[in-house]
Amino acid sequence: MLSTGAGLMSERIINLRDLHFQLFEVLDSEALTGRARYAEHSIETFQSALDAAHRIAVDKFAPHNRHADEREPEIADGHVRIIPEVKQALDAYVDAGFLAAQHDAQLGGMQLPGTIASACHFMFAAANVGTNGYVMLTLANANVIARFGTEQQKARYLTGLRSGRSFGTMALTEPQAGSSLADIRTMALPQPDGSYRLHGNKIFISGGDHELSENIVHLVLAKTPGAPPGTRGISLFIVPKYRVADDGARGARNDVSLSGLLHKMGWRGTTSTMLSFGERGDCYAELLGQPYQGMATMFHMMNEARIGVGANAAMLGYRGYLAALDYAKERPQGRSHDTRDPSRPQIPIIEHADVRRMLLAQKAYVEGGFGLCLYAARLQDDQQSADSESVRADASLLLELLTPVVKSWPAQWCLEANSLAIQVLGGYGYMREYPVEQFYRDNRLNAIHEGTHGIQALDLLARKLQLQNGATLQKFVEHIEPTLTEAGAFESLRPCADALRASVKDTVATVAVLSAALREQAALAQANASVLLEAFGHVVVAWIWLRQAVVAARAKPLTADDKAFYDGKIQTCHWFSEWELPKTAAQFALLRSLNERTLSMKPEWF
Repeated sequence: MLSTGAGLMSERIINLRDLHFQLFEVLDSEALTGRARYAEHSIETFQSALDAAHRIAVDKFAPHNRHADEREPEIADGHVRIIPEVKQALDAYVDAGFLAAQHDAQLGGMQLPGTIASACHFMFAAANVGTNGYVMLTLANANVIARFGTEQQKARYLTGLRSGRSFGTMALTEPQAGSSLADIRTMALPQPDGSYRLHGNKIFISGGDHELSENIVHLVLAKTPGAPPGTRGISLFIVPKYRVADDGARGARNDVSLSGLLHKMGWRGTTSTMLSFGERGDCYAELLGQPYQGMATMFHMMNEARIGVGANAAMLGYRGYLAALDYAKERPQGRSHDTRDPSRPQIPIIEHADVRRMLLAQKAYVEGGFGLCLYAARLQDDQQSADSESVRADASLLLELLTPVVKSWPAQWCLEANSLAIQVLGGYGYMREYPVEQFYRDNRLNAIHEGTHGIQALDLLARKLQLQNGATLQKFVEHIEPTLTEAGAFESLRPCADALRASVKDTVATVAVLSAALREQAALAQANASVLLEAFGHVVVAWIWLRQAVVAARAKPLTADDKAFYDGKIQTCHWFSEWELPKTAAQFALLRSLNERTLSMKPEWF
């Protein structure tokens, strides 16, 4: 029997060779130093930030990942108690400047491009997604205040959020409303001094209460008296746990109270809370942005969080894959199919074809998902800092289209990678002495975080694919054409390029049918939107893989290890093209048929 120590052997949080490949060979992140904002940077400064992130992730985040899972936050004497290693890790993160990684140098930030900063954050998520949850939400919270806040609000809150003295949350969901935000009941009453007094309850608020920071800044959706019905009447409010003076100093406790902690199957290190606002009638709140624009304002945080959730899913899948890979290389069991002699030594299980099949699928899912998330980060850089207005506009359009895919594809398929990792370990896979069962539990939540697959699918079909009369999909088709042409120059990659071109044509035809149906039979068109999201996600990731394969085919490896790395990329691209991409043909055909079986199934027939 393998010892428990062997089961815990893999502490790798990422393949650093793949990280470098994706950042600097595929995405050409070094070219970002040619932009004015990043002119003071170099590939050396980028690498220094990545090295620091990797070191802190390995030394401070990863070691307590299991401990935080086993010792969930609890309430004691009215306070939330969390194991001390969480704060120690977050302090190291803050002290290294990662909360301000993308902010201006003159304000104490690193002024890193989003692509590099995201790669750093992805490593923290891989090491310990529960601890990373606090800072992920804080980053998004601060960005919304920076974009929509008044100068006074920025001065009051941003210093704390960017220094780690405050952490941030977003408070959307209510017990009776769930994802139907039109039905929220939280109310904000205007006061003579321009502030508001909030009253209501929120649930599933990640990081909603703790003592890891001096303060917590909640962004809360609420309605005001006389507001229009539904989502049109929702506004967004800043609600601090402790009131904040104009100079940023912490003041008296606000009327925000913890109603209880929720206990999830994963992400156990992040508090999941029920919060009550205004039990004493004195919950101070400030309007953020314009009245009745709460949904539009909050969507900036939600979209950022959705990309973050996709990245979390990719990295949890990646972590499980590396653990399964290391196990498969070290675990002896059985003999080759042509050697039945029991006196012969057993072989590592990676020599068995079915184990290689499972590892290859994991590699395809996690390195494809990782590449997809880094590509989204690069689009954000192009959106914000590209020299050309047309490049910035194109990046914005592509990011709009791909955000639901970035959120949902890794949450579905990198979870499948975690399931396969458990299978590779066999009976050890579902034992808590081994890490892969926790990675699966942690990752299962990402299919629900920041909106289910169904919500993302409706967003993709009814909103993103309809923008500017379908310009988003056309822009994507134009964007991938150069990769198809480049791949066609390599005989070995031509079949992959041809398969992707056919799938893109299938996508365009299917979207045309569904878009037309939206105008006449909206319910029927939307009934199977999740299948469209899954199929389109496969097409996008097939392109991500083809990009990697083109770079690998062009490479001139200097060592045997490098050659093996590039050969692995090309082989995995072929596998995805031959085993995964063909599934979309049947899905697209069903979607074009406007099949009504789902819609016509009556509740009483179940």
